Amino acid sequence: MKIIYLKIRNLSFLLGILVTISAFYSCKKTNNTPQLILSNITDTILAEGGTVLLNFTCNATWSIDTTGLGWLHLSQTSGNSGDVTITLTAPANTTGISRTVLLKLNSANDQSRRITVVQTPVIFVSYNTSPIAPDATGMSSTAMQINANIKMGMNIWNTMEAPGGETGWGNPVITQTLIDTLKMAGFNAIRLPCNWYAHSNSTTGQIDAAWLSRVKQVVQYCFNDGLYVLLNDHYDNGFLECKATGAKLDTVKAIQKAIWEQVATTMRDFDEHLMLASANEPDANDLTSSTNLYAFHQIFINAVRSTGGKNAYRTLVLQAPSTSLDLANYFAPGAIPGMPYDAVPDKLILEVHYYSPANFCILGGDASWGAEWRYWGANFHSTDDTLHNSNADAEEGYMESNMQLAKKSFVDKNIPVLIGEFGVQYHADNCPTPADSILSLTSTAHFFGHMVRTARANGLSAFLWAGVINRQTETIDSQQQLDSLRAGAGF
Repeated sequence: MKIIYLKIRNLSFLLGILVTISAFYSCKKTNNTPQLILSNITDTILAEGGTVLLNFTCNATWSIDTTGLGWLHLSQTSGNSGDVTITLTAPANTTGISRTVLLKLNSANDQSRRITVVQTPVIFVSYNTSPIAPDATGMSSTAMQINANIKMGMNIWNTMEAPGGETGWGNPVITQTLIDTLKMAGFNAIRLPCNWYAHSNSTTGQIDAAWLSRVKQVVQYCFNDGLYVLLNDHYDNGFLECKATGAKLDTVKAIQKAIWEQVATTMRDFDEHLMLASANEPDANDLTSSTNLYAFHQIFINAVRSTGGKNAYRTLVLQAPSTSLDLANYFAPGAIPGMPYDAVPDKLILEVHYYSPANFCILGGDASWGAEWRYWGANFHSTDDTLHNSNADAEEGYMESNMQLAKKSFVDKNIPVLIGEFGVQYHADNCPTPADSILSLTSTAHFFGHMVRTARANGLSAFLWAGVINRQTETIDSQQQLDSLRAGAGF
């Protein structure tokens, strides 16, 4: 018995040694796994000069190739393993053109990374002339919460964005009574398309002070009625060219920065009911143009946040490439270029527009590529004007699948989505009979209501482009459309 016990005890001892040795080599193998974890592979330094931080983690010694470094200064170019923060500093770029440095980070564990540092040139002076400390008062809601609070949204169309001024496209000036009428109708959010570039000095980038004051007054009209306001950049003569290159691209970036420093400073004291939006329908449809749009949005975010006050926490709205749901995947999580970066969490909304199917929403007559659809919806087809009925696969189910896609791709991943514009072409005058004209109007109202209902069911908000109201008389022009919208919104 004693001999057996000694054998067992010795065997246990040997097993313990083997387990210890195995654990040692296992840990040693794990610890020796090459690591070079880098959070930022691109960085932008302000044209006026400044610093950015390069952060990475490495489990071996490392160094950065400084060949051709030139204008960029690094606080450290080599070091040992661990968490590393390097300060990248540059003076103002007065060269007149963008400059780029490619940093090559190499570690002794055979890992390497490339970091691109970009600095645009100083084209306009900075208009962030009076930054103030961040002010979180009245700014506590997340972007998702604000988006959920929007029941019915309405654009004030063809007014503040008209290049010739507020009445340039035939609409009257915006009044408090117009906003009051929209409020009483049930709209609790206003999208205010606004032109800035046409009201600015092309040489200095400075926006006319009287125009800034007038836009601020209109925003105040909306605040007087407790409405949310989405103030964007709209119809700026195409200055926001996503396909620009070289010096033109530098100028676009400079204008974007100058505009939003001025607008943000002017609107800084409004609480979270005011949202700012970077663009309207940017012409981006491939990786290159979408990457430029990403850069424009990043400039917008940085410019607004830099002014401080409530802007440090304001919800900002970024447009998908061409504001298309089909192209929004360029900004999807994990995609390239992905969503721009905001240091303030949960304060970004992605914007798309919805004019689908185009035959019904856009065409006002037959085209070479297709017939005008005057009637939309499973229960709203004409029996005698059948050529102009919508296709069944482009009706309610199609709209629902698109909203479900937006929910799955973005909302469920904590990126709220709003539909900044939706609308339908007026078809009633083209219909062959009075009965068909009534049917067309009814199908339009049905589209409106189903749009709001389906969007809200999937966590999206929606802003009608035009309709419902007579701008000249500031009265309800289509009770049918309004009733359908209200039903869709849950009133």
